[in-house]
Amino acid sequence: MREVGQYYVYIISNWTNTAIYVGITKDLRYRVLEHKEKRQRGFTAQYNIKKLVYYEEFESAYEAIQREKQIKNWKRKWKEELIEKNNLHYADLSKNWFDDPDSGSSPE
Repeated sequence: MREVGQYYVYIISNWTNTAIYVGITKDLRYRVLEHKEKRQRGFTAQYNIKKLVYYEEFESAYEAIQREKQIKNWKRKWKEELIEKNNLHYADLSKNWFDDPDSGSSPE
């Protein structure tokens, strides 16, 4: 059975853009908050990876997983080119998502 909904492949970075992480989630806002608050131990917490620099939306989990695998297998330069094509200055795309918890902000 194919699961349909909203799925996201995202790239998140540290403030100096020296480390990046590619992930997948069904709830982008919640997942970014997990990174920002270092709720999960590991690579992203260790390297202070908190800045959302890129994401794509998919209707099926299968498509999102395939895209995540594709990007993860890319050379770093290709990942940087993908980010820069859409977000030249590596701005935090989630910058205002958490200012007001009742604002209902979404990644769109």
